[in-house]
Amino acid sequence: MSLFLETERLVLRSVNNADADDLFALDNDPDVVRFINGGRPTTVDTIMERTLPRLMRDYPCWGHRGYWAAEERATGTFLGWFEFRPLDDRSAAVVELGYRLNKSAWGRGYATEGSRALIDRGFGELGVETVTANTMTVNARSRRVMEKAGLVFLRTFTGEWPDAIPGSEQGEVEYRLTKADWEQRRA
Repeated sequence: MSLFLETERLVLRSVNNADADDLFALDNDPDVVRFINGGRPTTVDTIMERTLPRLMRDYPCWGHRGYWAAEERATGTFLGWFEFRPLDDRSAAVVELGYRLNKSAWGRGYATEGSRALIDRGFGELGVETVTANTMTVNARSRRVMEKAGLVFLRTFTGEWPDAIPGSEQGEVEYRLTKADWEQRRA
């Protein structure tokens, strides 16, 4: 296990091939992927050929990954994953924050706890200048996590959805936190 960070209740570690079954279960819960693909199931082939390679990718500007498996610290239970990856392979200045957690982890503060820890590490140690995150406008739970993690609403926008899903007609929202704002709040 390649440990990236620990919080009071979470361990964030590198995703590996042994996570395939847990990722398959995560991406096959229609409630979990409701705002990703409308709740459609994912195949094992997709997990093996697309999801795992994406989650196990190293980013050259860091020399490490940008996606982390989340486990409950006390039990080692797989909870899902967090994304904290540079938008440009050559620079860690702007990173995207994201998360996908099992329903059993919802409403327990894990998404906020993991997000805050990643933000602190990014601004404190990794050379990050801006953290950005986005979700569907109608995804109130994810928007609340972004706000509780310190990000502020920036804009609403519309993009091209290959397959429209309920709520996509209302567009997406982008949230952002800069290092300067993070430092000001900590002072």
